[in-house]
Amino acid sequence: MVELDAYKQQLQAYESPLQEVRDSLDLANKSKRIEELEREMEAADFWNDAAQSTAKMKELKSLKDDVSIFSHLQELYEEIDTYITLGYEENDPDLLPEIESLLQEFDGELEELRMKTLLSDEYDDRNAIVSLHAGAGGTESCDWVSMLYRMYTRWAASRGYEVEVLDYLDGEEAGIKSVTFQVNGANAYGYLKSEKGVHRLVRISPFNAAGKRQTSFASCDVMPELDDNVEVEINDDDIRIDTYRSSGAGGQHINKTSSAIRITHFPTGIVVQCQNERSQHMNKDKAMQMLKAKLYLLQKEEQEREAQGIRGEVTEIGWGNQIRSYVLQPYTMVKDLRTGEETGNVDAVLDGAITPFMNAYLKWCSLGRPDRHTQES
Repeated sequence: MVELDAYKQQLQAYESPLQEVRDSLDLANKSKRIEELEREMEAADFWNDAAQSTAKMKELKSLKDDVSIFSHLQELYEEIDTYITLGYEENDPDLLPEIESLLQEFDGELEELRMKTLLSDEYDDRNAIVSLHAGAGGTESCDWVSMLYRMYTRWAASRGYEVEVLDYLDGEEAGIKSVTFQVNGANAYGYLKSEKGVHRLVRISPFNAAGKRQTSFASCDVMPELDDNVEVEINDDDIRIDTYRSSGAGGQHINKTSSAIRITHFPTGIVVQCQNERSQHMNKDKAMQMLKAKLYLLQKEEQEREAQGIRGEVTEIGWGNQIRSYVLQPYTMVKDLRTGEETGNVDAVLDGAITPFMNAYLKWCSLGRPDRHTQES
């Protein structure tokens, strides 16, 4: 059958990518490390250092997940091959839908695993702290921030991640002026780092009686949750710590007392805020952790620019600085201006279907961030 020939060629085309993923995962060394960790866990004093033992348990789970996922992918490949062989032997067209379904499943899992192999930066496996801020556009931009916040929380929920609101400020008339939230889950930062930058929305404004098309902007900042042992020097004279009353609709866990903390770092102008913890002391600790993460990333970016001569991040929230455009009128399209990834299904994207844009970004980074040739439509 012609269909079987096509399926066989499609399966054979996966051999090279499958081998590349196997090599990237370094499964032999992962298996050895699993054996080492399991031996250590059998020791009587394994739980004496709770922090260290927890870290090793987390490492073990991650290693086993990688081995298990690839093993399932290999089994799926062999199952498809068996079905194709059976199809030739029995000349049974009823097997075709099953083969096509298995090939689609295989393709999706292989792509997901390929993306995971690209999450190799130092803090890609960490939780992510995301901050959204309204830019040019007034009330319209505040509404745009609320749409982005919904988009990211929907995406997080689809992956089984937990979202914790750290700071929340309502817009004056509608929407959200700014919100900071933490996304907890494996590789959360590795995926969400692709979202850092300015996001542009074009639509018929619901806040304009004349029904005119309007453009608005919002910025997204992303940082990893760092351990306390990460060394970042912060002089007391370089910061100001302000206490203020919690506000906004950040959920029932927002503590409506004067325990919210704002820290301003004078040398860089960085400002971080936290109002979600149970006490002023805990809010201060979380805000300092966020400041350290921002300063660490800033130092790292400066080092990379010096070593590679790359251009620094643009921080102005307005025209010409966007990384991605979301167009609802006069046509529908979401387009990433760095990678060229685009789709006409705007509703799906705003409902959280942003993984293709994240995957495209990871591929783009793996190629050394080539010069952007795509122009905004």
